[in-house]
Amino acid sequence: MTILREIGIIARALDSIANIEFRDLELARGQYLYLVRIGEEPGIIQEELSDRLKVDRSTVARSVKKLADKGLIEDLKDNTNQKSKQWFLTEKGKAVYPFILAEHQYSEKIALEGFSKEEAIQLEKWLAKVRMNVAADWGLVKKGQKRNYSEEKK
Repeated sequence: MTILREIGIIARALDSIANIEFRDLELARGQYLYLVRIGEEPGIIQEELSDRLKVDRSTVARSVKKLADKGLIEDLKDNTNQKSKQWFLTEKGKAVYPFILAEHQYSEKIALEGFSKEEAIQLEKWLAKVRMNVAADWGLVKKGQKRNYSEEKK
């Protein structure tokens, strides 16, 4: 099966397009992903952002620092945990956020051309199921465990 190969090709193509189109916004490789998640969930913290995007905490830290240096996001101390920072879009970040969402909506429209509404809904359900399956392994590996390639999943 080549399902994951196809998903990877789609993801890389859309990421490449976005990286090129967002250059004028001073967003480097993949930074738009962090900006969108912070826009969707104002006050999100590093651990939550790491989990949402399935990247390690150090990658999140580097990316949000670059966004903060560009004046697109700001951090505030979390009232419940002084070691933790909550992230919010600045006015500059809020100004570019709609353009990023418009690019996403356009890309999704193009990607789903020829699909009925029902097919698109079913595809989303199937991909969510794939994501949840992968997320379980991501959580294990993130905690230092190894996957057993010789053992079949039940």
